[in-house]
Amino acid sequence: MTRAAELAHHVRFTTSYMVRALTTDPAWLVLQAARRLPARTSASVVPWVERVVGDGTRGEAGRLRAAWAAGDVTTVRACVPRSRTGRRVRAALLGQIGTLDPIRTSTARVGAPRAAGPTHQVAVHHHLTNSLPHTQSGYTLRTHAILTALRAAGHQVTATTRAGYPLTIGALGARRTDTVDGVRYDRLLPRSWPADHHRRAAAEAALLTDVLARNRPDILHATTPWTTGETVRAAAERAGLPWVYEVRGLPEETWAASHATAAEREAATRSERYALVRAKETELALAADQVVTLSTTMRKELIARGVPSGRITVVPNAVDDELLDAAVPSPAQARTMLGLRTAPRVIGTVSSLVGYEGADTILRTVATLRDGGTDVSALVVGDGVARPGLLRLAAELGIAEHVLLPGRVPRDVARTYLAALDVVLVPRRPHPVTSLVTPLKPVEAMATRRPVVASDLPALREACSPLDGGAPAALLVPADDHTAWVDAVGGLLDDRARRDDLVAAGRDVAADRTWSRLVARYDTVYAAASGTAAPASPAATTNRKDSR
Repeated sequence: MTRAAELAHHVRFTTSYMVRALTTDPAWLVLQAARRLPARTSASVVPWVERVVGDGTRGEAGRLRAAWAAGDVTTVRACVPRSRTGRRVRAALLGQIGTLDPIRTSTARVGAPRAAGPTHQVAVHHHLTNSLPHTQSGYTLRTHAILTALRAAGHQVTATTRAGYPLTIGALGARRTDTVDGVRYDRLLPRSWPADHHRRAAAEAALLTDVLARNRPDILHATTPWTTGETVRAAAERAGLPWVYEVRGLPEETWAASHATAAEREAATRSERYALVRAKETELALAADQVVTLSTTMRKELIARGVPSGRITVVPNAVDDELLDAAVPSPAQARTMLGLRTAPRVIGTVSSLVGYEGADTILRTVATLRDGGTDVSALVVGDGVARPGLLRLAAELGIAEHVLLPGRVPRDVARTYLAALDVVLVPRRPHPVTSLVTPLKPVEAMATRRPVVASDLPALREACSPLDGGAPAALLVPADDHTAWVDAVGGLLDDRARRDDLVAAGRDVAADRTWSRLVARYDTVYAAASGTAAPASPAATTNRKDSR
């Protein structure tokens, strides 16, 4: 396809997508557009848009959106809107609810049987929610690291992203294929955007099946959430292929944790929406041939849901070997490289800015330390719905001139920002999602030779500890205990020997969590799913795709 034809296709699809959104729920479209503005503009525009057309309860459409946001499925189903907009919003919400209906699938493969053969490297196809270079997040960075490590180990790797992406996030000039560090990401871009959710799901599964027919992989690999997993399950059945479900998070817990107050979060965990998402995620984990997850805490959760323990493999977050080997500037040198003007000492994080990450703890800690005479600044890198509130909090605390919130930055620059911190803070709030899901950021900080202070939560304790057990290589502090955070961070800033000890221990933890080491766990997973022997080494194996 020529570039002109590609752009014409993109314009046609994007027009269809926007028309559907405008006719279904224009308020939602305006809000999403506002959130994708540059960080500084978005911080001031989004609150205004939310007040005018956002998640308020004005009108039938607003009340329906509010019911869905609260997880009240019964109200959405029972409502009989009188307005055209209300009917369209209800239809769209019912479509989303319909994607959570349980599906019974046959356990018999419809494609040609694949007998266990000699040891070989498998050809694996990953279907993803999003990817580099258009989205930078913990999800996309982990995905890219896995695909890169699999290629280096000799596997043939292909990948696709969800239907419509990245056009649906506004990347009108995107290519149908992006190659990043040798990893190819193909886009599933239909001619138009169906109004019905079931038609969209069917179209995505059909597009994925066409890609599989061309690439002829041995195995499919899906990641949470259920929308991606359901597409892979359908395509795997059509192609007669085994599939793996990688549970990187618990979407129902992430959604519940996004609510503003403790009462709202508690109500969310009791809602029908929460129960439906939980049931769907459990259904997919039970249906997959093998399951991968990030931590032993999440493995125990899946076992409690009935997933056989023998089908679950833990592959924790890891770092590239090059990060361990790279020369790292001192914090002062990194700040000079970035042109930052700060206090002599800087604490902070590089993270997605959502409420449960607890970034406000960093600002409150800086404010208290400064009141006590410690000359320290905050650097919080990243973007998300919590960023506008952090800007307001910095002003309220009287430390705006000592707080830097540069927004989202390129991934290569993000490492320099991480190096600019004297101490890296991971102040996650105590929620089920933060107790179960392990983040990547503390391991990256340890690989970058920075001391880490983190909330004392099960998932963070595991992420900061050696894989074979042992003491955490981070200073763990009770979550949401402001006094404890001030004492821990202030004491660490004044104790060079303690910082050096944490850095040394952290380097050992990070050295054990590299993708070159952990990729072997995927070898075992794919061998178990496809009924073949795990490869001994790239040099001693033959790619079955080459022998066909």
